[in-house]
Amino acid sequence: MIKSSLLIVKGDNSMLKCRDEVLFFTKQLVQIESIVNTYGEKEIAHVLHSLISSFPYFKQHPSYLVKSPTIADRLDRYNVLAFVKGTKEGGKNDTVILIGHIDTVGIDDFTQHADLACKPDELLKALKQEPLPDLVRKHAESGEWMFGRGALDMKSGVASNLYLLKYYSEHPNELEGNLVFLAECDEEDSSNGILSALNDLKLWKQEHKFDYTAAINSDFVAPRHAGDENRYIYKGTVGKLLPSFFITGAETHVGSCFEGLDPNLIAAELTRQIDYNPELCNEALGEVTHPPVSLKQTDLKPVYTVQTALAAYVYYNFFVYSWSPADVLLLLKDQAEIAFRNALSLYRERYHRFCERAGDVPREIQWKPRILTFAEMEETLFAAYGKEYKDSMESFKESLLLDDSLDARMYSARVVEEAWKWLPDKSPAIILFYSSLYSPRVEITGKNKREAKLIAALDRSVKEIQPSYSKPIVIKDFFPYISDMSFVAISDDETSLAAAAENNPAWGSKLTVDYDAVRALNVPVINLGPYGMDAHKKYERMEMHYSLEIVPNLANLVLKYVLEG
Repeated sequence: MIKSSLLIVKGDNSMLKCRDEVLFFTKQLVQIESIVNTYGEKEIAHVLHSLISSFPYFKQHPSYLVKSPTIADRLDRYNVLAFVKGTKEGGKNDTVILIGHIDTVGIDDFTQHADLACKPDELLKALKQEPLPDLVRKHAESGEWMFGRGALDMKSGVASNLYLLKYYSEHPNELEGNLVFLAECDEEDSSNGILSALNDLKLWKQEHKFDYTAAINSDFVAPRHAGDENRYIYKGTVGKLLPSFFITGAETHVGSCFEGLDPNLIAAELTRQIDYNPELCNEALGEVTHPPVSLKQTDLKPVYTVQTALAAYVYYNFFVYSWSPADVLLLLKDQAEIAFRNALSLYRERYHRFCERAGDVPREIQWKPRILTFAEMEETLFAAYGKEYKDSMESFKESLLLDDSLDARMYSARVVEEAWKWLPDKSPAIILFYSSLYSPRVEITGKNKREAKLIAALDRSVKEIQPSYSKPIVIKDFFPYISDMSFVAISDDETSLAAAAENNPAWGSKLTVDYDAVRALNVPVINLGPYGMDAHKKYERMEMHYSLEIVPNLANLVLKYVLEG
């Protein structure tokens, strides 16, 4: 293995000569097919643990490296954590955490090249033999891009962190505080990895007196628009909610369709009202989130019948920078009412036109928009039925947990469907709730000493590196993708988090997040990761110069400046 060394570049900067070693680590990791929720997650943790255990430092200090199982997980998965204690004179307990996930999304999109998806060199050769979009062709032939699942998202980021762990294990005398390496599983689905790792970080804080000063996440960055040449670093991260709508109508035989109300009509109007709606973009610190978009829209009929559906179910991705879960519920109740009114207006207009053509006399339409949050519905049912309702629903939830085919989203829908049966008033309605965990927003503004020090360290690092790199390195406030950054710091207050829990039917059974553990860690975090394009797509690729050389050096400088003084 290549010995970590320094490369002197123009100016007064000294940069780590790290490209070959980070490339070596990246290829090792990419070649392990570690798709989320598969055995591969376990395999990559074993390999990574074995690799780190071969470093001389960890042979001397084996207790500084752990392979830690995830908690309350139906799968046998592990995180890998390691730390180096600095021995530089004047060192303190200040500790920086390097974070990266080792799982990937699936490889079905690689179609005929699926067997090469995790073999970067072979994949590149195969891609060059087929028609490619112009930009992809240019990158494939340049020699400066690595293709393959996980090359960008985010095994090259983990490789960068691994390089720094190895470097400081060889040079602890250059480290003024402590360095923690965390490679977690399950980032691409439910964040069980990072949520489990909170316990290990807490334990090390107690045992080794670590004072967690900052965290650097190494997830990928990408162009924000066509022709964008910037390489971005992000302070904090976007938050993500999954607002969901259980919609009931009035069932009828399709031969008497105007005697009922199809919930799919309301669902369609709801999607028309919410999908891509710029009014639902959240602006903060001069940045704007992407608008919501639907991730599922269906009725809940299990089989074909000629009766209209009893209920429909839709949910939407929803990003936030400053809005709380309570804010989003209020906002979407208004949107749901607009959609309901639009659906009834369209229904009336078409009903009257039909009656004119058929020679029928239209009846008066009695339905009115009716919107309830899950918490409001539960409050009504607890008041009406008390313990009877509570005991029945707890038993129902327990029985649902036995069905492994239900993810948290469909589990939540079934709970709402069951609760709906208890309501005396069965007139058409929309029940609004959350059906997945809330990934909290993180806002890093310099509001305390730790945030201010991290921001100053980042600014200084970019200023020093920029003369050695031709592309602009730009710092922005919010990482625009979902990441595990959401679970190392927290910007929401307890009331906001309570709104997310109280309106989540799966909370406490299928889903639980210990936000108190996140708040206990509450370390300011930035994202400084590899650059590339087409993450989660078959042309996923990582630009090597920035990712393998600039990123490790930037992270090293941030680490150094956070810990010094």
